[in-house]
Amino acid sequence: MAKKKMIKKFIPRDISWLSFNGRVLQEAADNTVPLSERIKFLGIFSNNMDEFFRVRVAGLKRALAFNQKEAKEIFYETPQSILDELYERIIKQQDKFDETWREVQVEMAKQKVYIKSFADLNPQQQRFVKHYYEDEVESNVIPLMLDDMRPIPYLRDKSLYLGIAMRKRDWEYETKYALIEVPTQGNGRFILLPAPKGEKHVILLEDIIKFNLPYIFSFFGFDTFEAHAFKITKDAEFDIDNDINTTLVEKITKGVKNRRKGKPTRFVFDKEMDSSLVEFLIKKLNLSKKDSIIPGQKIHNFKHFMDFPKVFKTEEKAKERIPFYHPDFDGKQRISDVLIKKDVLLSFPYHSFVPMIDLLRESAMDPDVKSIHIAIYRMAENSKIANALVNAARNGKEVVVMLELRARFDEEHNLDWKERFEMEGITVLLGIPDKKVHAKLCIIKKRIENKTVQYGFVSTGNINEKTAKFYGDYCLMTSNRTIMADINKVFAALKKPKVDLALTLANCKNLMVCPTSMRNAIVAYIDKEIAEAKAGKKAHIIVKINSLSDKHLIRKLYEAALVGVKVELIVRGIYCAVNDKKFKQPLKAISIVDEYLEHARVMYFYAAGKEHVYISSADWMPRNLDHRIEAAVRIINKKIKTELIDMLHIQLKDNVKARILNNELDNAYVESGKKDIRSQVELHRYLKGKTL
Repeated sequence: MAKKKMIKKFIPRDISWLSFNGRVLQEAADNTVPLSERIKFLGIFSNNMDEFFRVRVAGLKRALAFNQKEAKEIFYETPQSILDELYERIIKQQDKFDETWREVQVEMAKQKVYIKSFADLNPQQQRFVKHYYEDEVESNVIPLMLDDMRPIPYLRDKSLYLGIAMRKRDWEYETKYALIEVPTQGNGRFILLPAPKGEKHVILLEDIIKFNLPYIFSFFGFDTFEAHAFKITKDAEFDIDNDINTTLVEKITKGVKNRRKGKPTRFVFDKEMDSSLVEFLIKKLNLSKKDSIIPGQKIHNFKHFMDFPKVFKTEEKAKERIPFYHPDFDGKQRISDVLIKKDVLLSFPYHSFVPMIDLLRESAMDPDVKSIHIAIYRMAENSKIANALVNAARNGKEVVVMLELRARFDEEHNLDWKERFEMEGITVLLGIPDKKVHAKLCIIKKRIENKTVQYGFVSTGNINEKTAKFYGDYCLMTSNRTIMADINKVFAALKKPKVDLALTLANCKNLMVCPTSMRNAIVAYIDKEIAEAKAGKKAHIIVKINSLSDKHLIRKLYEAALVGVKVELIVRGIYCAVNDKKFKQPLKAISIVDEYLEHARVMYFYAAGKEHVYISSADWMPRNLDHRIEAAVRIINKKIKTELIDMLHIQLKDNVKARILNNELDNAYVESGKKDIRSQVELHRYLKGKTL
């Protein structure tokens, strides 16, 4: 009998990612969302799109030079066909963005909040803008003259520029061009203007510069100025030098510097810009018709609108948006004393992040604590976590920090922390060659009555007090001996990067670790569910992740669906699987996009009634499973396991912010005739109920 042909159809990850960004745009377009949040979602959409062009579009363009058969295997379709579909979808999304922004401005006007252009200022505002430029902006403005004889000055990715065309009335045919980088880092993007009572007037920094162009270029005698905004997006990847005599730090430093030389992948400009200046810039940037040359509206670098000033009528923070302390941390006991007695699961951003900081602060001052080992990926700007670690080192503790220098776009930030940590006597580990360390782990050792006691945590998200306020994540705080033993093995591997990983990480009992054991362990769990379904028994899998793109695991889910395993998926972003008519039990897949960023990874397997649950740092993507150090911890505590299962079911019932992930990627909302269930609100109520 011929073997059944396995399903091979997948959605290309980049097409799927655009669908995710479409869900972000849906939030901006939703008039039930508070106005300040709608503006923030427009900023998030724009920022996401910038990074998409820096990384994914740039990668697809690089892949055009590959063998197309090999490229199709990697990208699921040929790079050119994906790029063609991407551009078509991007144009539609940009039109929707522009329409939404117009609607938002109408709503702003109802609250008497207006964004004023340089041409709309009254005399009082004109005086204010002139003085503001002289006092606050002028020292940060560097006009750059352009001509055919010189190469274009270096233009920075992520920056906003004004392209300026200048003329004199008696020069009928000649136009001079100049560039000004808008100094948003030094001055911010938004300035509040003097305004009539009851109104709020906001001007963008580029309009302040536009107003002052006659002053800026007064030496040249120009009397006509046209200035329009533009930006470029560059390839953000950098090649790491393989010279064996070069340290990783030197390679990363060099790579960050070389990133500025990245080829532009997108040129976005105000469609009203002088056409000759547009042609001049395209020529000087070495762009072609194959590149993304996008005429747009007046405002660019919309990512800054994530920080739009608080000018709206007071929007009271809903009680479901106020974090609270976990009931096990009532302030009467030290964090370490609680953990030695019991496991605690923190659910961010509903629970306060403070116990994480307090754990390290206590350890820094506790005379019985001998060492702290922690793996960090991204830290807050003024990190209290980092300061606690420095304090511990100053108090004579052995502090070992695994700091991932290759965390994309945080390389310079982490290099700075590495230098500071080492100056304080902290040992900084740089991980395994060719593998990012994405696991979030901590182990603290102390001596009590001649015995070593160990406790710490395993987290799904960054050890970052800023993002913990709006990222949905889980952190298991524990002193479980087998979990501590497994974490020790991970740090042993990180300390000896040349030793075989599989050998060092062998026999981990409660941690699945990438790249050695997690993939095989997940496959084994799915196979057991398949066997149960074939035997006519209950079989159930629930997976909550950010991204699902790994072909091998997707095929295993197809295999499970074919025989009737109930597979439920909560995937925030990339989703490359499809449903097939042959499935006995179709995949149920949803995506929740709401005020908080869904970031936690959870795996549930019915396991013949044993119900195994893991929280993890890893998404189901090849880069996570095969090219990173990741960790998933099995939840042993029955109460916490029940809690996690309950929270998964709350999210699966969401019919307000959940969208169906189907083959068409049309982002249809989950509909139900029952009462509205907004899972982020319900999770807050569920967890808050445990404190009463």
